[in-house]
Amino acid sequence: MPPWLLVLGAGALAFYTDDYVIAGVIPEIAHDLDVSAATAGQLVTAFSLTIAIASPIIAIGAGRITGRAVLIAAAAVFTLANALAALAPGYPVLLALRVLAALAAAAATPVLFATAASLAPPERVGRYVAVVAFGVTGAIAIGVPVGTWVGGAFGWRATFALMAVAGAAFGVAARFALPSDTGARDPLPVRRQLAILTRPAVSLGLAANLVLMLGSMMVLTYLAPYVGVLADAGPGERGALFAVAGVAGMLGIWAGGVATDRWGPDRTLVTGVAAFVAAMAALLALWLWRPVPLVVLLPVVAVWGGAAFWNAPAVQARLHGLAGPAATQALALNTSGTYLGVAAGGAIGGGVLAAGGLAHLPVVAAAAGLVALALFVAARRTASESSTVG
Repeated sequence: MPPWLLVLGAGALAFYTDDYVIAGVIPEIAHDLDVSAATAGQLVTAFSLTIAIASPIIAIGAGRITGRAVLIAAAAVFTLANALAALAPGYPVLLALRVLAALAAAAATPVLFATAASLAPPERVGRYVAVVAFGVTGAIAIGVPVGTWVGGAFGWRATFALMAVAGAAFGVAARFALPSDTGARDPLPVRRQLAILTRPAVSLGLAANLVLMLGSMMVLTYLAPYVGVLADAGPGERGALFAVAGVAGMLGIWAGGVATDRWGPDRTLVTGVAAFVAAMAALLALWLWRPVPLVVLLPVVAVWGGAAFWNAPAVQARLHGLAGPAATQALALNTSGTYLGVAAGGAIGGGVLAAGGLAHLPVVAAAAGLVALALFVAARRTASESSTVG
């Protein structure tokens, strides 16, 4: 595995950890800055929404800049924002600095995936993208626990200081590990970029990923109360389920990357979405026999976790191949869709619980999966028709 690919994966780990890690130190931030926990939690919301809005705008505006230059600049801004956050005197300043760090992440995230895909051998694009995606799951499995422990042991400011160190280390590594012309491309007019991004084969795929993320995150957000009723799962059992889902997700990412290289992204996506829908159907069926033993629930959660992450390499590889010179911009829009899907999943899932109760959660999630599947099939069909016409 080339060193530059490991650097890209480490960059994804740093940027995604910075988004999630605040969840682990919200009580300390709220107490120290004299705000409510709900107010402190808006630091996460502000970060995610900033990425969703800014990522495609920055990608289109920075279309003439090499990928390495974007990553180094983003790392510098990210490092500065987190270093200052460690010294923030109050909540308004901290909120502004979180927006600044999110702008850096918005610029870097699509470039990380685009660089991996563009430098990969054609037969290994899926696997190279999967390595970067490992950074995303690593943020949940490793980054957040470490950042939370540091915050508990040394204070929440130490967590931001740790993220500043991670950002600086990534910037230095990117400077020396990536070729100077990484991501270099001929200038592409904005109108041409928009024409590529609005092609049905691209836009339908982007919509499909948003809907699929909505369904997946709806289940993840409310998995604890659901399994609490389904299997009488207490904190220990819930922890085991989340651990199984996390491990399955990491395995699913790599398996999805291998499948993308062997089958192509379209077949891989159909397989992954079908597995997700099947897992939701199994959760619904088990609801009728509740409470069910934990050992019966574990394989279902494993399939769901693996399927949820299986699709990531295929989505990235598919967009990179279809968008061509506007690949970074397409991946930026995909980043926006992912974050919007996460936010919408939590909001819609809450509405489902309020309106119909826990039993309806897998039904709505499965419906989202079927809609995503239909959109992916339509995107594949339009791509094939365009290829035939061309």
